[in-house]
Formats: sequence, C-alpha cells, structure tokens
Amino acid sequence: MAGNGRITAVLGPTNTGKTHYAIDRMLGYRSGIIGLPLRLLAREVYDKIVAIRGPSVVALVTGEERIVPPRTQYWVCTVEAMPEGTGPDFLAIDEIQLCADPERGHVFTDRLLRARGTHETLFLGSDTMRGMIAQLVPEAQFMRRERMSHLSYAGSKKISRMPPRSAIVGFSVDNVYAIAELIRRQKGGAAVVMGALSPRTRNAQVALYQNGDVDYLVATDAIGMGLNLDINHVAFSSLTKFDGRRMRMLAPNELAQIAGRAGRGMADGSFGVTGEAPPLDDEVAEAIMEHRFAPVRHLQWRNPALNFASPEALIASLEEVPQAPGLHRAREADDLMALRTLALDAETRARATSVESVRLLWDVCRIPDFRGISHAEHAALLTQIFAYLHQSGRIPDDWLARQIKRIDRIEGDIDTLSKRLAFIRTWTYVAQRRGWVGDESHWRDETRAVEDRLSDALHERLTQRFVDRRTSVLLRRLKQKEALLAEVSDTGDVTVEGEFVGRLEGFRFRQDAKASGEEAKTIARAALQALTPHFHLRADRFYNAPDTEIDFTEQGGLMWGSEAVGKLIAGSEPLKPQVQVFVDDEAGPDVAQKVQRRLQHFIDRKVAALFEPLLALGRDEALTGLARGFAFRLVEGLGILPRAEVADEVKQLDQEARGVLRKHGIRFGQFTIFMPLLLKPAPTRLRLVLWSLAKGHQEFPEAPPPGLVTVPTDTSAPEGYAAMAGYRVAGDRSIRIDMLERLADMLRSEDTRGGFEAKADMLSITGMTLDQFADLMQGLGYKAEKGERAKTRPATTTPDGQQATADGEVPHDTGAASAEPPAPAEHAPHEAGPGDDSAISAAPAEPAIEGVSPDGTPEKLESDETTAGQSTGEVLAEAGIPAPVEGGTDPAPSADPVEPAEPAETESFYTFTWGGNRPNRQGDRGRGRPQGQRDGKRADGPRDGKTRGDKPRGDKPHGKGKPRRDEGPKNFESRPPRKEKAIDPDNPFAQALRGLKTD
Repeated sequence: MAGNGRITAVLGPTNTGKTHYAIDRMLGYRSGIIGLPLRLLAREVYDKIVAIRGPSVVALVTGEERIVPPRTQYWVCTVEAMPEGTGPDFLAIDEIQLCADPERGHVFTDRLLRARGTHETLFLGSDTMRGMIAQLVPEAQFMRRERMSHLSYAGSKKISRMPPRSAIVGFSVDNVYAIAELIRRQKGGAAVVMGALSPRTRNAQVALYQNGDVDYLVATDAIGMGLNLDINHVAFSSLTKFDGRRMRMLAPNELAQIAGRAGRGMADGSFGVTGEAPPLDDEVAEAIMEHRFAPVRHLQWRNPALNFASPEALIASLEEVPQAPGLHRAREADDLMALRTLALDAETRARATSVESVRLLWDVCRIPDFRGISHAEHAALLTQIFAYLHQSGRIPDDWLARQIKRIDRIEGDIDTLSKRLAFIRTWTYVAQRRGWVGDESHWRDETRAVEDRLSDALHERLTQRFVDRRTSVLLRRLKQKEALLAEVSDTGDVTVEGEFVGRLEGFRFRQDAKASGEEAKTIARAALQALTPHFHLRADRFYNAPDTEIDFTEQGGLMWGSEAVGKLIAGSEPLKPQVQVFVDDEAGPDVAQKVQRRLQHFIDRKVAALFEPLLALGRDEALTGLARGFAFRLVEGLGILPRAEVADEVKQLDQEARGVLRKHGIRFGQFTIFMPLLLKPAPTRLRLVLWSLAKGHQEFPEAPPPGLVTVPTDTSAPEGYAAMAGYRVAGDRSIRIDMLERLADMLRSEDTRGGFEAKADMLSITGMTLDQFADLMQGLGYKAEKGERAKTRPATTTPDGQQATADGEVPHDTGAASAEPPAPAEHAPHEAGPGDDSAISAAPAEPAIEGVSPDGTPEKLESDETTAGQSTGEVLAEAGIPAPVEGGTDPAPSADPVEPAEPAETESFYTFTWGGNRPNRQGDRGRGRPQGQRDGKRADGPRDGKTRGDKPRGDKPHGKGKPRRDEGPKNFESRPPRKEKAIDPDNPFAQALRGLKTD
C-alpha cells in the first residue's frame, strides 16, 4: 500500500475536529479509506458519509459487519479490517496514539509503517506521537489543531449532585451497572454505552441520551475514542483499570482522552471524579487542562512478514524481535495463543501441511474470542471450524444453523442477552469471511437478524432497568415547556402524559413510592403543575357533597369516602371542635378555604344532631341557680358524670331543681348521672373523640363494640375513659352504666349487711357466670365469700301432677311463684347496646325523694320487681336453677325403700356483703357505699308512685301475685319519732309515703 502521496500527521487534543477534517479531505478524492479504533465509531462515521454521498458508494467493514456495495468508493473500517491492495487516493488512521496500546498497538503500528494513500495520507491523534512519527516516518508533515472549547477541572462530586448532561465513566461491566442503577434511583435514569454492545444497542442507548429522555450517560472508556455526544461534564468513578493482565493506574494522557469528551464544538466542558475515586493531583489536573503529556517513547510491533510454511514457522515469524529503535515486540495476543494451542493438536497438525492450509489455520486463529468463556473452550471451537473448512472448504449449514438456533432467544436478563450477543458476534464474524459458508448472503442476513433481535431485547432490558420512562417523558416535556396533560381516574390514579405518577388522595398528591431523589422532585413538580385545575374541580364537588359522604374516624380524622381530607383539633369548648384540612400548598388558598368551610359545617351539624339534648340543656334559660350550674357541669362532662365526683352538688339540688333537670332526660343514678339518649353508639363514638381532643391525647381510645353489657377493663386506657365510653370499671370487667343502675335497683331489696346471694335476674342482666359476677360485685365495693353446699335433687311429679320435693312433700300453692319464670332473653348482654331504646325504656323510673325514716335511719323499701318477697331459692327455681337446701344439710330420706344414695354433689355459691372502703381498679378508694344508696333504699323515690313497668308499689293483697314473706332482716328503732312535716295532698308521691309510714 505504499505510495508517494503526501503524509500529514494532524495532532492535537480532543474536540479539535480532526475526524471531521479527515472526512472532508476524503470526500474531496475519488476514493478513500478511513480506519477507526472502534466498531461503534466506524458505524457513526459511516452514517455521516452515507448521509452525504448515499449508501451506493460507501462500504462498512468491521469484524462483524460487512456492507460493500458494487460501486464502492469510500471504505469505513476498523483498523484491523482495513482492506489491503486497493490503492485508494486517500487514507486516514484515527487515534494513531493507540500504537502504544499493549493489546492492539501492533496493528496501529503496522498501519503507521505500511498503509498509504496514493495522493494523501493522514494520521490523526494525540500530540504525544509527534516524536515517534517523526522518527519512523521522516517524510511526514505535522499539523497542530487546538481545542475549540475550554476544559476545566471540577473536583469531586457525589453522584446525587452530578449536573445534567454528565457522563460517568466506569472500567468494568459491574461498575457500569451499579452506577446506572444508582442514577436511576436518584436521577430518574441513565443511558449505558459499552464497547461490547452491538451498534444497534449502542445507537439506541445514545439516542436516549441525545434526545433528552435521560440526562446522564454511564459508559466505559469506549466513549474516549471519538464518540461525539452532547456531554458537559465527565466524571471518573475509578482511576484504575484492568488491562487484560493486571490492574493499573490510568496514565494522564488516557484520562485526558476520556475527559476531553466533555464540551462539544464551542461549548466548554469540565471533568472530575465521583464515587470512590480519589481527587486528581493538581499536576495531573493541570496537565489535562493544558494538554501537556509525556511523549510516547515505545510502539508495539509484530512482524507483518509471516512464514506460512508450517505452524511452527508461522509461530516463529510472529515471535521475531523488531530491529528499528522505539519498537517493542507486542505481547502474546489471543490469536497467537490460539495458534499455539491448535498446533499441539495432532489432527490439526496433520491437516496444516501446506502453505494454504497454514494460512487457513492462521485465519481461523484470528477469530476474536468474543465469548470470553475460557481459552480452552475457544480453542476447541476453532479446532472444529478449521476441521470443517479444511475438509469440505466450508462450514456445514446444518451445524451452523444449530449453533445459531441455540442463541436466537430473546428471553432472559441483561447478562444473559449480553452473552448471547457475544456468541452471535462469533458467527457474524465467521459469516463475513469469504468462502467460509455456502450462501454468504443468507448467513450474513441471518446472523445480522439474530444480532438485531438480541440488540433490541438488550436495549429494552437496559431501559427497563436503568431508565424510568415516566421520568424521562416528564423531563422532556418540561424542557420543551409544553403544557402537560394530566388525568385523574375515578379511583384517584394520576397520569401525566400517559405515565402513572401517583394518586390523588382527597386534596393531597401522593406520588409513586418507587420515585426517589431528583426523580421524585421532577414527578412532583410536573404532576402538581398539571393537577392545579383538578384541585379546583374536586373542591367544588366536595363542597356540594351531602353529609352522608363525609364521616369522622375514632382517631379524629375527617374522611370523604375513603380519602382523608382533614382532622379535628381542640376548640375553645369540648362541643366546639375545629377543623384542620389536608390540602397541598400547590392547590392554593381558595381550595383550602373551601374545604375548611365544608368540613366545619359538617362537624358542627354532626355535634348539633348527636348532642341535641345536651345542647338544649345548656340553652335552657329556665334553669337558674344550682340547677344551671349543675347543667353546666353536665355539658362539660359531655352528658356523663360519675356521681362520686358531684356528690356535693347533687345533695344541694332540691326536688324542684331535679324535676327541671329530669325534663331534659337526665337520670340521677346511684353510680352515674347521665342522659340515656347519649349512650347510643353514635353519640358515644363522637363523645370519645371530643373528650380525647379536649384532654390533648395523642392516641384516641376507641369506643367499645356496641351491644355489650360488660367489656374487659382496659387498664392502659387514660383516666376517665370508661365513663366517657358509657361504662363503669368493676373488677376485670366494666359494666354499662344504664345496666348498672338496673342492677342497683335489684340490690336495694337485698340485705347488704347480713349478706345475700345472686339472683337469676342479676346474672341474666349482666350476662356473666357466677364467678365473673362475684368479681364484678367486688369491683363495686362488695365483699364476696365463696362457699360450697350439697346440690338438691330435682323434684319429681306426684300422681296428681303436683311437684314433690326430694322428701316427698308437696309444696303449698304459691300462685305466681309456680308460674313460668320470665324469659331471661330480656336481659341478655347482646340484646341492646349502650343507649339502645329498648334498654332505656326498660330502665326503672327515677325516684323523686330520698327514702328515710323519721329518725333519719335508712328505711327498707320493697322492690318493684316481680321477685319482691321471694327467697333466693324461689328466684333460682323460677330461673330453672336447683334451689339450695336450707342450712346446707342433706334432704330427709323417704319412708319408702330406695336404692342406695349416690354420693352427694356439691355446688359453689357466693355471699355478698357491703365491703366499705375497697380500692377500685383505678387506684382511688371508695367512700362508703355508692352515692345515693343505703341499705334497702333507692337513690331517689319514684315521681309518680310507681316503679318500672307502672307496677304499684307496696304489699300485694293475699291471693294475688306472690305472698309477702317476712324472712328478711328487720330494723328496730328506739329514738322518739320526729315531728312529721306536713305533706302536700297534691304531691303525686303522697300516697306512696303514706303507705310506707303505715307499713
């Protein structure tokens, strides 16, 4: 290829336009060849020349690609694939400084010494080659080109602070992938460029970066070889690389070759380090900026005059030592290693006996090891290919088809597809060799199609893993300053330009949890900018929504359907809560004010509806004096006051004041003063929220499940919770306050000093077992003594149909006592929730006056229940429970002979007596009896002289109902009677009092 044309070395730093200069010079001639260091760069130059002259006159020849039109004028090649003997008018070698590269340098040196154009030859590269070119090519002329833009050192930067349009350089596949993954999480995505990628994949990845889909590029040092990209900043993630033999530090001129990609045309650029790379020394940074490097002293060389007489002669010629100064014999390359291995194979040696066969063997050994599995594996493949070529002159189609079919699969991850691409590159290289396959055109198209499919699949996997399409679309739109199209679905999903970015929950935008770092900021900025009109539309719809669509939670949240739109905060009074809305600042103050007004209207109406009796009590102007003060206390207590806390105030209320308060539905119980209507589930739920707000609790206790008479006592609940929930703590369980008052009504007829046993109605009303009821009574201040006794036998039936006891006696007719017992379902714990209307209507009427005898001692009042006057045994018998035998003795044996008696069964029972000062569950101590209760006496007498169910009080006439019994304890008085107060004949309780006095 030697000629007499002009030889020029165009030297200078990067971004001086050397490659563009060579293209322009070549197109000025009839024919030309340009040799480039990389397949990727060759493809880029080929596309540029095709755009100028058309594809019919431009050829592309690389190891894996061969596009040669019939009328080829211009050849674009990799340096290794440059054709010889064509005699072009123009010839150029780019990146001539690679003559010093340990792996490929001998190829560039050969082109420097032997490749010439007939009219002009150009060597393009770094100024460090001036000395060696002048020494080896004395006739060469030199042209210096200066950089068109300024390059500066920016120091060390974190990847999170990397400016847009940056390239981060790694020196291994794992390092490149790790950096790209980190950038995807923090910056939204990055394009990946590596020398091992196919041109199709590389071009697709570069397109992502060039068109603005991503702002970051992660690459190997392949970008240092002439790839022209819009890069503003280059950052090195490491300053060392593996050169195929060992890890070594990068030389300053190598760093400059890569860093020089920053800045294009007249745009300035910068370079620096990131990750674990240490900052550059000042001398190195200054040398890169000023393009001052040590000159190249040695070039790699391998003998181009090969001896093909035998494999041994060929190996010997390849190992010859150069004689010219400045040339060093290249280290053993992959092709020479493969030749040594195949030369040891007996079958191969037997085939390589002629010059043609040895030349064929050398051509086979020059197949690159794209797969990189192992040297032995590669040598075995070459042995098989050489055998086919030597035996039949070509590779069998069926064998080649099987090799390609195993590779032609696009499923798998990035690594799997990258390996398949490496494998197909081997067969693409083989298909490009003349005479090696039967139908060259078919196999070139076949291997190219497989490579394209794998390349597209690899590009898709790289994009899926390292690029967030959503962010890239938004970034491009924002840069173009176009109006973003946002849509909100019925379920609240927000899409911007068709990409899901998050959800609109109420009036707050919750972006996709996958986004983070800069990506999250970009999405939030784009979505909120596009969602502004949607906030106003949604606020209008919310403002006109009915109250049925809005609700509050037990933690004080305000919900619109399933979306949180605000929360309650404490107001000036417990019944006047305020609202705090959940509205993004980007929605604007108008939207926030509209939501605020609608929520405040909702909660005000909710309080007015559920606490109407309590609000009416506070507004009643008829209440004066002590009654008004007590009403204020009840409003502050949200309708429930433990009687022990207001005992003094209750004592000061006269009957007239109590009557006025009762008109508002207030019940004065022995344990609690409350409004029964406010015990229903809805008011209870809201009362706990309002109480928690007023107390400043961080976590609000929830209301007990509706419909339960007793619930387990929550010892972790804040003080006062049980009362606000409508319960009173009594041992391990808490009892509903309205049912507690019904239980208290039953206990009034019992001898709390002498002791009494639980009745069936007491167990039924609480829904407890006997042991649970004992714990409840102890929690209320009673003592419970457990005992055992023999269980009585069931009664038998006499011939006349009467019930006989175990000893054969037939009891006297007791009227109502032998009737069917009332159904216990009336008092089942699940039959009515707190405040249930049925439970409230069944509660006993409130007494009007305290029941005391003239001398001030408690007066025994008869109970208005159907069990009045009955013994414990009779009550249990009515309930279907065997009655205990008096005295605890066994029943008398029958006169008739009977079978031997079985061992007597025993049963447990409790005797309850008032316990005095027993500490309760909350740590304080009871003060005597519950407020308003004394032995045999109600808290307040009935207002109309009747008890619950409008049953008359007093003794029942004999023969009607149950007979009165006198087995109970009696009270004796020794003090003279007091002077009686005159009784108003119009008083509705006069008759009841008169009857009590004559009893």
